[in-house]
Amino acid sequence: MSESTTATLIRPDNYQFLKEYIYKESGIVLDDDKHYLLQARLLPVAQQSSLASLDALCSALKNAGNPPLHKKVVEAMTTHETLFFRDAAPFDALKTEILPPLLELRRAAKKLTFWSAAASSGQEAYSLAMLLLEMGLGDWNIQILGTDLSDQILDRAREAKYMQIEVNRGLPASYLVKYFEKRGMDWQLKDQVRRTVRFENFDLRKSMRTKGPFDVIFCRNVLIYFDVETKKQILRELRGALFPGGHLILGGAESTLNLDDQFKRVPAGRTIFYQAP
Repeated sequence: MSESTTATLIRPDNYQFLKEYIYKESGIVLDDDKHYLLQARLLPVAQQSSLASLDALCSALKNAGNPPLHKKVVEAMTTHETLFFRDAAPFDALKTEILPPLLELRRAAKKLTFWSAAASSGQEAYSLAMLLLEMGLGDWNIQILGTDLSDQILDRAREAKYMQIEVNRGLPASYLVKYFEKRGMDWQLKDQVRRTVRFENFDLRKSMRTKGPFDVIFCRNVLIYFDVETKKQILRELRGALFPGGHLILGGAESTLNLDDQFKRVPAGRTIFYQAP
C-alpha cells in the first residue's frame, strides 16, 4: 500500500495528536511522513481493542480511563527488532580492544558490569553473556543489566526462549549447541547464561543515578529516535553511569559528536567506541 493511501487512514489532527502523544510517553520523534509506521505498529493494537481505525484509537487514547490501551500503544511503538550478535564489529571490538585491559584492571575483584540499554527480547544481553563465558570468565562475577520500556518484550527476554528463525540469525552454531536446549519447536537458553542477566523496565529519559556504575554500556540504535536535547540528556546520564574510563558502544549511525564532548572517541577495527573521562 502506498504512503499516500495509508495517509488517508488517519485524520491530520489525529496524526498530530499521535506524534505528540508518542513523544510525551516515549521520547520518540515521528516525522510528518511516518503514516506507514503508525499503520504497521498501531492498527493491530486498534483491532485487538475492537477499534475500527486509527482515528478510533486516537479517540480512545484521549479518554484517560483506559490505561491498558495507553500501555499497548507505547509498547507497540518502542518494540524494535534485534538478533544475536547484531553487527559483529562491536562484539569484536569488545573482545579484542576493550576487555583485555579491563580484565587486567578488574582481575583482583574478578567482577565486570554491563548494561544493555535497549534490551528488547534479550539477544544483545545474552550475546554478551555467552561471549564472556567463551572467554573463560565463568568464575567471574558477571553482572549484565538489560532494560527496555516495554514490559511485554522484557517478559520474552526473561523467558529466554527463541524460535528457530531467531537462533538462525547471528548466533554461531557452536553457541547454539553449547548454550541452548531444544524445547519443542523452540530453543531454551541454559541457566548458566540466564543467571548472569537481569531485566528491568526503564525509560532512558529518566535519571540513571540508581544504575551502575558499569564497565561497558551498549546503547545501540536508540539515540536515532530522539531529538537533539533528549540525546544530550541521555548521553550525559550514560556518562554518569559509567566507571571512570568506562566504555559506551553506540549504533553504527550514532555518535556523540556535537552532543557530548566529554567522551573520548576511540576507533577499534570496523567500529568506534566512546570512553568516559
